Amino acid sequence: MSEPDTSRSSVKTYVPTYQKEQWADHAAELGMTQSEFVRTMVQAGRRDFDLDASDENLEAPVEGSNPGGDVLEDRVQEVLHRRGVMSWNQLVEALSGDFESRLEDALDSLQSANRVRYNGREGGYVVTDGE
Repeated sequence: MSEPDTSRSSVKTYVPTYQKEQWADHAAELGMTQSEFVRTMVQAGRRDFDLDASDENLEAPVEGSNPGGDVLEDRVQEVLHRRGVMSWNQLVEALSGDFESRLEDALDSLQSANRVRYNGREGGYVVTDGE
């Protein structure tokens, strides 16, 4: 069996500015470079966690719990911290604008991979089923 290639190569990604700022701050708190931080996040996300999902091992949800975490709450705080006082409509625009950008990126990626395409006759996006 041959040894794995351990030479280094670069990987680029594009994220919203607020995300890069968050990652840079968190990396600094941990005494890491941004590259080290992103590499560590990716590797942590790729770990294979064995989870026994049998019914007797599942905990009942706690009333008032937030299984999705406080992601939206965190985003609201980020936007308000960065921009200051904002009205309801300004917050909706700021937060939904981010979603629209992410949706556009996701659709671009799916179309590039030929997994989704825009169908004018259908009036929207459709799954290509690997056509």
